[in-house]
Amino acid sequence: MRRRTRSLLVIAAAAVLGWMGGAGQAAAEYPVDYNFFAGIAPELTNPGGSLPGSNDFGCVPSAEHPNPVVLLHGTGGAAQTNWGVYAPLLANEGYCVFALTYGAYPLPWPITAIGGMRPIEQSGAEVSAFVDRVLASTGAAKVDFVAHSQGNIVGNYYIKRLGGGDKVDKFAAIAPPWLGTNAAGAGDIAAFSRALGAGPAFDAVATSLCQACGQMLTGSPFMTALNADGVYDPRVTYTNVVTVLDELVVPYTSGLVPGPNATAHVVQDGCAQDYSEHMAIAGSPRAAGFVLNALDPARQAPVPCEFVPPFTG
Repeated sequence: MRRRTRSLLVIAAAAVLGWMGGAGQAAAEYPVDYNFFAGIAPELTNPGGSLPGSNDFGCVPSAEHPNPVVLLHGTGGAAQTNWGVYAPLLANEGYCVFALTYGAYPLPWPITAIGGMRPIEQSGAEVSAFVDRVLASTGAAKVDFVAHSQGNIVGNYYIKRLGGGDKVDKFAAIAPPWLGTNAAGAGDIAAFSRALGAGPAFDAVATSLCQACGQMLTGSPFMTALNADGVYDPRVTYTNVVTVLDELVVPYTSGLVPGPNATAHVVQDGCAQDYSEHMAIAGSPRAAGFVLNALDPARQAPVPCEFVPPFTG
C-alpha cells in the first residue's frame, strides 16, 4: 500500500510539473521535416485546418517565451502550406504558435488555401484582427512575427499603418522584399507604363489574379507610400534572412535595408552549400537557426551549415 501511494504521488507530481513546464502547450514532440512543401500534405488531408502544434488558443506563453509567434505566409501560401517547418519547430521550442490564411478569394477550397492574392490593405486588416484574437486568448502583451516573402510586407503594413507597432516586438523576416521586387523586370515595365499614362491598364492586366503582386513591384505607388517614412518601425526589432539566389525578390538586397533596429543574415555567407532560393529558404535549417536566435536573443545557438537543395529546402 505504501509503495502504491508513493507511486501515485510520483505520478501526480510529474503531472503537475509537466503542466507547469508545458504552460498550456502540447507535450508531444512534433516531427520537423525541413522541406518547404512539408505543409502540403496536411492541407490535403485537413483542408483549411491547422498544423500540429499551431493555433491552440488555450496556449499559455511561458516565462521563457512570453510572446506568441504569428506566422505570415507569402504569395500563394496559407496557414498550413507555407509553414510545414516552422509550426512544429517553434512548438517544439516551447512557443505558442499561430498561423492564419489571409488575402484568399472567398471561393471553395482549394482556392481558399491560396492566400496573398487580394490587396495588401485587406490582408493587413485580417492580420490585425487575428493578432487581437491571439493577444486576448493568450494574455500576452505583444506577439512576434515570422514572415516569408509577401508576409513581410503585410506584417509591416499592419505595424506601420494599422496600429500594430505597439503589439509587435520582434520581426523575423524571411526573404523580405522591403524595397519591392523587379523580378523579370516587372517593376521597370510597370514604371514605364505609368510614365506613358498606361499604368491603370497595365495594373488591370498584370494584377488581375494577384492584386498584391503589383503592389510589391519596385517603385509601385503602394511601396512608395509604405516606405515614405522609412522601411522599419522604430518600435520593432527586425531580423532579415535572405538568399543571394532569390529569383522572386530581385535584387535580393531589397531585403538588406540597413537600420539601427535591423540585423541581416545571408544564408550563403559562410555556407556555400546552402542553395536556398525564394521557396527553399523557408525550409532551410540554416535560415531556421537565424530565426530561432532572432526570437530568443539570449539563445544564440550555433547556426547549422549543410547542403540545402533549391526549391524544397
